Amino acid sequence: MNWFFLQVTNPATTATADSLQKAATPGAPQGEHVMNVMDMLGNGGPIMIPLGLLFVLAVFFFFERLIAIRKASNIDPNFMYIIRDNIFSGNVSAARSLAKNTPNPVARIIDKGLQRIGKPIEAIEKSMENVGKLEVYKMERNLSILSLVYGIAPMFGFLGTIFGMLQLFYNINASGEFTPAQIAGGIYTKMITSASGLIIGLLAYVGYNFLNAQIDKTVNRMEAASAEFIDILQEPTR
Repeated sequence: MNWFFLQVTNPATTATADSLQKAATPGAPQGEHVMNVMDMLGNGGPIMIPLGLLFVLAVFFFFERLIAIRKASNIDPNFMYIIRDNIFSGNVSAARSLAKNTPNPVARIIDKGLQRIGKPIEAIEKSMENVGKLEVYKMERNLSILSLVYGIAPMFGFLGTIFGMLQLFYNINASGEFTPAQIAGGIYTKMITSASGLIIGLLAYVGYNFLNAQIDKTVNRMEAASAEFIDILQEPTR
């Protein structure tokens, strides 16, 4: 009888022990709070709307400028060799045709130099320099938007935090009731805007400097091609 009683009650005892063991196991999912990024951003308040717009602007103009700069820096390494051969053979029209049909800043600068062949070297250099300045301006266009974003996004974030803190303390003062949990929750919510503004500003800053570095590489190629072209024009007279 005793043996039968132990056999019947043993599964229940085992189940109870298993339940207690699971409850005592560290890392159990019971009561675990998972941070949802979208919910967290939604708690940032109305200031998250302009921050979101700044983020979209930064991403759009970064890739728009990146594509334009990559296209401008796509220069055929044989371009100047062909220009040199055509000039030495006296076929300036072929050199101009090649420069006109090559869609990059270096070709447009060389085309301007080819148009000024026969004039003093100083005049040719000045014309090419003016075209180069225009090409640099084209590459730098809209970069000021990235500069604006990395400048004002953190300010918007701090502004949202300040407004949120003012609202929090106003509610505490009006109700006269507060708990540490309420204060911590309010501060956590309002700090979201500061974190978002700093992240957006940092991304815009990195993108701005990366694009400027790419522009500098292209400008160096433009200057090297201009100097080589002037050498080509002066070489036959040496």
